[in-house]
Amino acid sequence: MRLPGPLCLCWLLLLATAPYAASGGEAELGGYQAVSGISGTLSATGSDTVANLMALWAEEFRRIYPNVNIQIRATGSSAAPTALTEATASIGLMSRNMRRNEIRSFTARYAYQPTPLPVALDALAILVHRDNPLPSISLAEIDAVFSATLRCGAERRLEHWQELGLAASFELAGREILAFGRNSVSGTYGFFKETALCRGDFHAGVNELSGSGALVQAIGSTRNGIGYASIAFTTPGVRMVPVRWRRAGMESTAMPSEATAGGYPFSRYLFFYVNQPPGGSLPPLEREFIRMVLSRDGQQIVSRSGYISLPAALAAETLAGIANPRAAE
Repeated sequence: MRLPGPLCLCWLLLLATAPYAASGGEAELGGYQAVSGISGTLSATGSDTVANLMALWAEEFRRIYPNVNIQIRATGSSAAPTALTEATASIGLMSRNMRRNEIRSFTARYAYQPTPLPVALDALAILVHRDNPLPSISLAEIDAVFSATLRCGAERRLEHWQELGLAASFELAGREILAFGRNSVSGTYGFFKETALCRGDFHAGVNELSGSGALVQAIGSTRNGIGYASIAFTTPGVRMVPVRWRRAGMESTAMPSEATAGGYPFSRYLFFYVNQPPGGSLPPLEREFIRMVLSRDGQQIVSRSGYISLPAALAAETLAGIANPRAAE
């Protein structure tokens, strides 16, 4: 992924690898300082995972600037590149990186690439019904539950709960595993397909839902259900299952959380994509909204809403490029 404009090579290398923990970073960021003359309509289209955060940021921004109208369409990450290219949205909300063909379409119209801005960290949780005592699940087992292609080390599909290690005495053990997932326009679907299925394919029995909230609700009402969603969407009706993985000969087991974001296999960045010409500036309304999101105030909203705030140095680096794009050239 090419990151034009504000992000230097050091952050390019970090973004190309697994996200890392944001330990206390937000305290180093400055608070947002309002400016005069900000009004108009800001539109954002894309990921429902990012739209969940966008709504909270929009509420704070409208408190600061009452004359601003913010329109949010949570239609899935795949809608963001088209909306940005066709100028029907000023911000594309994405829970994955733009694909090469999406970047090519934008570049064909504007002769430069869209600018990705990391705005938060997230982690996908493996979720089961709150009464399901499954102690943990490995990467190979996750693939065996959701995948038809078995590219992550499993030898066969797992179709009943006792195959995941639930005691035969538990009433759920002999029941079929009912898998829930997102639909194909979702960035979460694409991210899970790449990381949890080793770029394989979902099996035909996975029940696809259009929103994370609906998916979590379905698992919460299905005792033999399992699925995946952002940690920010978890409810008392579901339980997060610790994930086991092996890296460099070491086995780890962890829940998705701020403390483990650096090693947890399903951690990711959430992005704004914007149309910023090389060396040029964003319109004042877009620029100020992004300044607020990347400030201490904006990143505190991230933490309070269940996501993980950006490392302060990355937020500051991105913010500097938006405020003074020529400084990064």
